[in-house]
Amino acid sequence: MRGTIVTVMTALALSGVTMQGQGRQVAVPGGAMPFSLATKADGLVYVAGTLAQQGDIKAQTKTVIDNIGQTLAKSGSSLANVVAVHVYLKNAADAAAMTEVWRTYWPKDAPTRTTVVAQLVRPDALVEMSAVAVPNGAERVVVTPAGWSTANPYSYAIRTGDTLFMSGIVARNNKDNTPVDADMATQTQTVMATAGELLKAAGFGFEHVVSSRVYIADGAAFQDMNRNYTPHFPKDPPARATVVTGLPGPTFKVEMTMTAHRGAKQAFTTPAADGTPGKPSPTLSSAIKVGNRLYVSGILGNTAQNKGDMTAQTTEILARVGRTMKAAGFGWEDVVDGIVYVTDVSKFDAMNTGYRTVFPKDFPARATVGTGLVSPDGLVEIMFVASK
Repeated sequence: MRGTIVTVMTALALSGVTMQGQGRQVAVPGGAMPFSLATKADGLVYVAGTLAQQGDIKAQTKTVIDNIGQTLAKSGSSLANVVAVHVYLKNAADAAAMTEVWRTYWPKDAPTRTTVVAQLVRPDALVEMSAVAVPNGAERVVVTPAGWSTANPYSYAIRTGDTLFMSGIVARNNKDNTPVDADMATQTQTVMATAGELLKAAGFGFEHVVSSRVYIADGAAFQDMNRNYTPHFPKDPPARATVVTGLPGPTFKVEMTMTAHRGAKQAFTTPAADGTPGKPSPTLSSAIKVGNRLYVSGILGNTAQNKGDMTAQTTEILARVGRTMKAAGFGWEDVVDGIVYVTDVSKFDAMNTGYRTVFPKDFPARATVGTGLVSPDGLVEIMFVASK
């Protein structure tokens, strides 16, 4: 998230400063903030979580999208080139009003979109959005399976080159948008069937999925989701983060966002602290390398020794991520984007204290939101994308 007032963020976005790290290109720096407003790497522009703090949901949505547009303009892109947006709403009831404003910016061929309900770090903020875009002139192909409803304010999927970005999928009949009101097992089956159809329409398959973000409304149903998710990935499952959030529809129990890539992929497991090999998980890969990118799973850092300590858990997460990236041939200078899930937004500064130990400057883009975590003692979970 952008932990400062909108006027400061806008001034930074308009400064036009471009900084070059060893790996990532910082297109728009964040000044004193522990994230860059935008980074560029491997044909993609990553825009940090953007929020506003004044006005009602419509006014804040307009400010957020305008600021994203200004950041993209300084990064060699534009709102028309956005391929994926994550929307974090403070209140589920604001979804319709947010969408009303959204449609004025993207009346046609809108980006893919995932919308969940989360705590925001700034108390007056009602909405936060992060985005991925392609540079001006790059390929951007909207994918709509035959017979699916075209009434939604987002695209089901957008392909650029060998990468496919998919909207957040919920249990819904895609012919008429009617929800499937059922238990977690049935809703997960419905989501995965929808994902399979969408992947096929774009010329992809489940074997090409490299990263998943899973949002569940009830942490107690986590294993029900897993049992119906895992069989679709018998080998090298995607990197994944699963958190507990509210969803904008009252009947929905799960929402999934997937990124796929047609390149040959390689899975990595986080090594132990002593350098011995880690134990692979049947539900996710610690990281997936494909082409020039590394998709790192949401990683936790809670131990018996750091229970209740946000800074210590963040530091442990980054130690584990560092070992994972090193095994894959990547370093901190290659990280371009991150999502930080914290269980208590009042401990935002404590998380940042640990975070800054590996990112003293030239930060990746980042969003930070408050959610529940599947691990009962976990206070923070962090997911990254790195790119050469």
